[in-house]
Amino acid sequence: MNMHPATVPSTDNPLLDYLGIRLASVGDGRCTFELDLEPRHLNRQGSVQGGVTATLLDAACGYAGLPAGPDGTLGHAVTVMLTISYLSKASTGRLRATAQLTRAGKSLYFASAELTTDAGVLVATAQGTFKRSRTLPEA
Repeated sequence: MNMHPATVPSTDNPLLDYLGIRLASVGDGRCTFELDLEPRHLNRQGSVQGGVTATLLDAACGYAGLPAGPDGTLGHAVTVMLTISYLSKASTGRLRATAQLTRAGKSLYFASAELTTDAGVLVATAQGTFKRSRTLPEA
């Protein structure tokens, strides 16, 4: 499944929406999120807060392994482990977290991601393990 921006499903994630993180593409074991940096995303030193970086990478890795239903809605998963390497600072412009599925089993899957600036600076990398969760029927 390869979705174009016009058909990308909603993140269905209030935190991502609150932070202004947009789902740019998802499908075929890949996912890209984007964020236009604003002062609210920065730490006291004026660079992107580590938690914002972690959130972008976690979401990209997690969504890369989500199955899509026939109507295009995405499944659910939880993060089991996430390792991040912070490599460079960023303080302005657009950040892009791009992830790809590296291996998938029945319930666990593994993904890796890179966070880059529009200028191509590698800000951080991540590797994670995720567990697909079953959605409980509504009562």
